[in-house]
This record gives sequence, C-alpha cells and structure tokens, in this order.
Amino acid sequence: MQILHSCCCGLDVHKKQIVACLMFTDSAGKRRKEIRTFGTMTAEILSFSDWLASAGCTHLAMESTGVYWKPIYNLLEGLFELLVVNAQHIKTLPGRKTDVRDAEWVADLLQHGLLRASFIPSSNQRELRDLTRHRSTLVAERARIVNRLQKVLEDTNIKLASVASDITGVSARKMLQALLDGERDATVLAAMSKGRMRSKQALLEQALCGRMREHHAFLIAEHLAHVDYLDSSILRFTTEINERLSKEVQEIELLDTIPGISTRTAEILLAEIGTDMARFPSAKHLSYWAGMCPGNNESAGKRKTGKTRKGSKWLRQVLTEAAHGAAATKNTYLGALYRRLAPRRGTRKALVAVGHAILVIVYHVLKRGEPYQDLGANYFDERDQQNVRRRLVRRLDQLGYQVNLEAVSAAS
Repeated sequence: MQILHSCCCGLDVHKKQIVACLMFTDSAGKRRKEIRTFGTMTAEILSFSDWLASAGCTHLAMESTGVYWKPIYNLLEGLFELLVVNAQHIKTLPGRKTDVRDAEWVADLLQHGLLRASFIPSSNQRELRDLTRHRSTLVAERARIVNRLQKVLEDTNIKLASVASDITGVSARKMLQALLDGERDATVLAAMSKGRMRSKQALLEQALCGRMREHHAFLIAEHLAHVDYLDSSILRFTTEINERLSKEVQEIELLDTIPGISTRTAEILLAEIGTDMARFPSAKHLSYWAGMCPGNNESAGKRKTGKTRKGSKWLRQVLTEAAHGAAATKNTYLGALYRRLAPRRGTRKALVAVGHAILVIVYHVLKRGEPYQDLGANYFDERDQQNVRRRLVRRLDQLGYQVNLEAVSAAS
C-alpha cells in the first residue's frame, strides 16, 4: 500500500500514561518505528510534543477513549495534524492486544491513510458545549430535587402538588416557607395564594392539612435551599452562554421558528452541531453522525434490526425533548408525523423519527438562513390521496355501505 505520511505517530492513551509509536520512512524507503511511553501530566505531554517535533512528525492519531484524549488534543492542537478516531473502527485482531501493539496498529493505519478522523469542533464551540452540557446537568438535578421535595410532602400528607402545578412556584413557595416558620392553620396558608391559585383556596385548605414533624421541616428546608442554589447557578450559566452566543442571535431566532424548539434548545443545538453546515455534505450525513437515522443492517436479502447507532447523547436528548414538544402541537407537519407513526411503531420510535425530522429541518434552516415553513397537518393526506381514498372506501365497505366516488369537477 502507498505510504501517505513519511513520519507519523500512533497513540494508545490511558489515564496515567501514553504509549506512542513513531513510524517514519527513511530515504531508502525502509520503515522504522520507535516506541516510547510518556505520562499524562502537562510537563510530560509537552516533552512528548518536543520529541515529535524533533523527529519531524507531521500527523498524530489516537482513539477517542473517554475524556483522556482531550488534554493531549488541547495541548497539541495547531502543532500537528491531529486525528481522533473511533475506537470501533480500528480494533486490532483478538488475542494480539497490548498497549504497544495498539500504538503500532494506529500508526500503521495512519501512515497508509486508512483512518477517518472524527468531527472535533473548534475550541470556542468545545467551550460552549461544556457550558450547555453542564447547564443541562443542573436542570436535571433541579428536577430530581423537586421530586425529592414532593416525596417529603407526601410523607407529611400535604397534597400541595395535587392543587399546584409547580410546588416551587411563587404561591407554593410562600406557603412552604410559612409551614417552615411554624404556621399550621390551613386557612391562613391557603390565603397566601396568588393569581389563578386564589380560585382554588377551598382545595388548598384541604391539601395543606397534614402532619409535619421536625425532620420533615429540616428536609424541606434543605431541598428548598438546594433548589435556590441550582436556580442561581443555572442563571449564571445562562448569562455566560448568552454572552458567548451574542453573535448567533439570528440563528437562534431562525431555529425558534421550528415547532418544539425553544431558545434553550436552540442554544444547545448550536453548541453541539455549530452554525457551519458545510462540514456536513448533506442532512443525511448530519443525521448519521448524530445517531438519529435508522440503522442499515441487511444480509442475504433480509433486513435485520434498524436500531439507531450511538451518537452524542446530549444531542439525542435535546432532540427527543424537542420531539415531545412538537408532537403535542396541532396543525403542524411534525405533530401529524408523530400521530401517524405512534399507533404503528410505538411512541418511542415515533419520537425518534420526529427528532430526526427536526434535525433535518435544523440543517436546512441553518444552511439556507431562512425561517422554517411548515408543510401543514394535512401534508401526508395530500401526498397520499390515492391511498387515503382507497382506505376510506374500504372502511365504509366494511361498515356495510356501497360507495361510488365522483370527482367534484365532474359532478358539477
């Protein structure tokens, strides 16, 4: 095979050490290799970089192993041509696996140009990813704390959640704080309601009658304090994210025209896939990279499982959330798509299909720079008029009716 890189290096990366195989070809065309092991501390990685530079290395490849490749990539970015490759694509033969052999195998594949680099975004986008992903973790943690708070309230037989849709809302928080301060009169507590809650005072009086002990008050106070801390932390993250996305306001507004996508969802999408769609040749490439399109597994003329491949769990999570919102909409293409698939394929597969459709729409919206134009809820009926007509006639026949169809223009 043709050698594309005369001097390159393959890495087997671990938590505490890096096994490097430097492979180069001399003037006589003879290949040689040198194996060295380095630590993962910053000083040792810089020493590793100096060794590569002195040898004239131009290309460097490593597996995307957990998060251990990130320090190496961050320190060597811009100094060498770096390739982070899918470990599943370069598995060595079974029974011949050692750290040294892994590094040699990666270097050999790299030298002959047989490795395909994974998509690694720019440093600014990687920083934005860290922020949006951590914010999503905080939002999920807040939901868990609220659920724990609800369990404590159930243990005290205070049924506040049966009346209030949000037990951390303004009215509910005021009542809970009064309970912590020692107020036990349900009438007084119910009178603290505001807005729409005031019409439910009779129910609130019944719901706020319970038995709160000292340990219940302690748990409720701790959970509320935790919720307050998470709210302030989420707000700080949101402010930082907004500052970093100040130049992408137009893209966020365009994505906000898609059903199911909110401002927070648009921010996460931009952090995960970026704004430059030129890196993806088509919407199909983006869907495959994200792991949202059906799998392709056919053998001997039989189509086997069509489950999706593993992609970014953060991108899949936000697309599924957007699909939930879009599925609940009326008179929209995405809502019609969900209601069309859910009875036949199940709700989970239908949500993945809607998420896939949303991602395709996002691709075209960002690439064209145009707002989303909905196809309408009757898109599938108009597309499949013949099928719809046959199905309705067959259904009427089953009900005992004889149907003769005439076109409106012919009847007039």
